[in-house]
Amino acid sequence: MRNSTILLSLLAILCSAAADSREVVTRLSGSGSSTTREFEVAAPWILDWRVNSDYPQSMAIEISLVDADTGFHQGLIVQTKQRGDGVKLFRQGGRYRFRISSTLTYWDLRIEELTPQEAEAYTPKRSGPGDKMLGSSGN
Repeated sequence: MRNSTILLSLLAILCSAAADSREVVTRLSGSGSSTTREFEVAAPWILDWRVNSDYPQSMAIEISLVDADTGFHQGLIVQTKQRGDGVKLFRQGGRYRFRISSTLTYWDLRIEELTPQEAEAYTPKRSGPGDKMLGSSGN
């Protein structure tokens, strides 16, 4: 009986690890305006972003995706004047950087690769009145 319990526990752990197969590619954080270091990611992938400020009435941030090879602007990802967070799904991989323009804002960006099944189950969250974000279809 004890061996069966141990076996079932191990099986449950393995199944839960397989169910969340997101792979963190990189994590970027900072404050102020900058262009991040280059990262390479396979599709599908998500950007999990968080922004905060000690001065919420004066904060502002824009985050754009830039092709790392050409420097061409791929699209505006986040534009807000409020503390917040969100997730953006991308269906095209490549080598990228983020161009960040911020005032009095701390930012934290996490890039994760997904399985096709996880991407299919993704449901975009609607942005608030002070936020502008690209749609969930990605680039």
